[in-house]
Amino acid sequence: MNDLITINNDRIAGYEKAMEELKGNDTNICLVFEKMIDESRELRNALGREVQVLGGTMAEGTMASGKIHRALMDVEAIFSGHGSHTILANCEAGEDAAQRAYSAALAEKHIPHFLRDMISGQQKLLRNAHDEIKDLRNQTT
Repeated sequence: MNDLITINNDRIAGYEKAMEELKGNDTNICLVFEKMIDESRELRNALGREVQVLGGTMAEGTMASGKIHRALMDVEAIFSGHGSHTILANCEAGEDAAQRAYSAALAEKHIPHFLRDMISGQQKLLRNAHDEIKDLRNQTT
């Protein structure tokens, strides 16, 4: 569960970075990014509550792979001129990573039913977010 918390922290940092890269050039996309940030905060906090109930400590920070992804966004933005299409493509790649993390968590054998349901529900919500980002990317060819 702490891996999923970290993935949501990555997602928050990634969308904050994407908004920074847009430099206020597309308010509509920034509003979507803000919604994604709020969504990940809610998901992270729900997971964190469960970790604490189980006697654990909620993870903080981001994964190394998330930091690498944001660094790649910087490099790609330099060469592409910070275009919204490239930024959205990078965000879509981040959403793909979140889907893989949630699928890996659901593949675990010994997850209590109530946690499996929560994780599955979160994955569906993130799949919708992925599709929204993909649609935006396709509109900015």
